[in-house]
Amino acid sequence: MTASGRRRVFALAVLIAVVAAVGLGSYLIVADGRTAKSAKEGGKGAGKGAGAVPVTVVRVLQETVPVRLNAIGNVEAYSTVQVKARVDGQITDVNVREGAAVKKGEVLFRIDSRPYEAALRQAEANALRDAAARDHARSQEKRYQELLDKSFISKDAYAQIRTNAATAEATAKASQAALENARLNLEYCTIRSALDGYVGRVLLQAGNMVRANDVNPLLVINQVRPIYVNFAVPEQNLPEVRQYMAKGPLAVDVVPPEPSAPRPTGRLIFIDNAVDPSTGTIRLRAQFDNADAALWPGQFVNVSLRLYEQADALVVPSPAVQTGPEGQYVYVVSPEMVADVRKIAVQRTDGERSIVAKGLARDELVVVRGQLRLGPKTRVQIAKPAAAEAS
Repeated sequence: MTASGRRRVFALAVLIAVVAAVGLGSYLIVADGRTAKSAKEGGKGAGKGAGAVPVTVVRVLQETVPVRLNAIGNVEAYSTVQVKARVDGQITDVNVREGAAVKKGEVLFRIDSRPYEAALRQAEANALRDAAARDHARSQEKRYQELLDKSFISKDAYAQIRTNAATAEATAKASQAALENARLNLEYCTIRSALDGYVGRVLLQAGNMVRANDVNPLLVINQVRPIYVNFAVPEQNLPEVRQYMAKGPLAVDVVPPEPSAPRPTGRLIFIDNAVDPSTGTIRLRAQFDNADAALWPGQFVNVSLRLYEQADALVVPSPAVQTGPEGQYVYVVSPEMVADVRKIAVQRTDGERSIVAKGLARDELVVVRGQLRLGPKTRVQIAKPAAAEAS
């Protein structure tokens, strides 16, 4: 590069440096001004807003709530019948569908009845024969009685005739019993339902041979209206259960998984006569009408036994109650919209509600949502009207 070229490059570099310095100075001035203004405005904003935390609150209610014992129960059929054949034979008809509802007296199976019809006709004939022999022996005994009264025959001869009449009478009765048995066997060829209920799996189909009182049943029928629910409570609760049961029937609720779903309600009907020493619990049984067949045999359900009604109980939603190192507490909102920590004592929970023993008063506002951003003496603003109060 020539000397003149180097001078032009140097001059251009100096010019760029001067322009950059001027621009940086202007930027610093502008940035400094904006920073000062922003800091000033930020300070004013912080002083004016005070960082109020949005929260959802409800009022503490005072109402009558039931005192309950909660347990896990098992549903049991009211009655269970194992349907078996009472005569030997071949199944000709199956008139039931697996899992279907059946009524008492409904025909389930039919067994080939031809052998039993023949046996019935034979029994009828034998009964007629023996009845005729009985009537003849009776007439003979009557005539010989008259002859004995006139001393035309000996007492020994009359005794023989009387014995014959008694034998004929017994034979006629035996034939009549055999006739009735034949009629029963023919009737047993038609197998009917013994109760209203639901059938299980049909174990034998048409064409199979069955034996009377076989080990395996043809099917099983469960009666589900009404129905039982068995459950157990700790033995410590036995005295109060017996105390309140003596005053009247105790209601038992089945708590569904969905809070909005209806609660089947029954009554306590049975307390076992001994505590189970292996578990320390006492077995109870409740009966439910189960009109809609909502409860099903073998099902596990959550059970709530109502002992009595507690009046003037302080109630808050369970989400309002927090647990810390020093125990349970809630955030109470003052009329000045300041939330502060309040230690409480929860007596028990009833579903989504907590019954407070001490620490709160009626109509106080407690926070149910937004507690994570709160601390002692935190200013708050209600983000949602207190419409979701405990019910």
